[in-house]
Amino acid sequence: MFYDLQQQFLEKTCEKLRVRVCCVHQHATVASWQADKLDYLVQANAHFSPPLEEQFAAAQDNVLYRSADAFGCCIIYMRLPQTRKATLLVIGPFLERPLEQEELYERAEQLRIPTNQLAALQTYYGRFLHFPEDSPLYAMVETFAEYIWQGTEKYSFRDNRPETSGESVRRATDLHVPDPEMAMRMMEERYAFEAQLMDAVSKGLTHKAEMLFSGFSPTSFERRLSDPLRNLKNYAIITNTLLRKAAQDGGVHPLYIDSLSSDFARRIEQLPDPTAVQAFMLEMFRSYCRLVRKHSMSGYSQPVQKTIVRIDSDLTADLSLSALAAAQGINASYLSALFRRETGETVTDYVNRKRIALATHLLTTTALQVQTVAAHCGFTDVHYFSRVFKTMTGETPRRMRARQKEGVG
Repeated sequence: MFYDLQQQFLEKTCEKLRVRVCCVHQHATVASWQADKLDYLVQANAHFSPPLEEQFAAAQDNVLYRSADAFGCCIIYMRLPQTRKATLLVIGPFLERPLEQEELYERAEQLRIPTNQLAALQTYYGRFLHFPEDSPLYAMVETFAEYIWQGTEKYSFRDNRPETSGESVRRATDLHVPDPEMAMRMMEERYAFEAQLMDAVSKGLTHKAEMLFSGFSPTSFERRLSDPLRNLKNYAIITNTLLRKAAQDGGVHPLYIDSLSSDFARRIEQLPDPTAVQAFMLEMFRSYCRLVRKHSMSGYSQPVQKTIVRIDSDLTADLSLSALAAAQGINASYLSALFRRETGETVTDYVNRKRIALATHLLTTTALQVQTVAAHCGFTDVHYFSRVFKTMTGETPRRMRARQKEGVG
């Protein structure tokens, strides 16, 4: 029973990592894979040499296998114990590392693959995530192997890799490329994957977004231009636009989105090389997730949303309850009760919290006079500013600045 639960956990975790897991009979034919709707395994089989069905048939007990095709696309498999039939657990395909387009072209030339088939090959390999040996995927699989075979000394690891030349790699006439229907399905999967990413961002789920994005490869991006850097920059621009929309769908007002989006748009053009794009895009996903968590107003009514945006947009304006209510043409008592019910604090408390947060930042990062800081934060009376500041922080503005300088010293 516990063994079954372990396998279910492995399968569910792999599913979250977007890595396929299936069980196949060790001596099953390719036709039976198709009958079991394992088309992706059939497609992968066309790229391995020797074919996967031959490798599977030779699998032994207590051995964890990793097999790679000519382009570095991997499958991990093992014989499961305690089964009536010789059943294999198969994990993959996935890439060991990002497959650069130039590397794919060079390898295709070595295999004498016609140039008119390269687009289909790029589509095929562009769908796979990459997981190096130090990734959580390998740690999880090895832990599972240790459990089912009762310890590290009970099993061995065997790496089946093709040589870079010779008969061990299939010739071009035998190396199939995805059919149009398969290419369409892979494109649909890519769009569904992007939708999952944007959904995670719209909810501010940083860890989920990172997990989904973690295995992205440069070949995942459709190449529309001959310049690889320009091509990736264009994809980053598109992604920035999609992330803006995801953040807005998550309840973030454009006021907060615009500065972040503009900053990323500027920085995209400064990216020095293709290798910098992926790290930059991950930074974009993280930043937009943080933005959603900080500024999402999806649970607020329109009057409260408009009040928050008006306050945040200009802390020096007249932000009294009466002025904020008049700006929307609603009753001040109604706005006061609605704001407190939805945010958990009064309008005055919210305004003061925002103003004192800005004041704290200015006091600790600039040399502006205290009265100037007060004015920048919407306080016309410096003495009133000091009282509010001390009430909310426990110390006066001057004491905070002095303590900051002492700490720096």
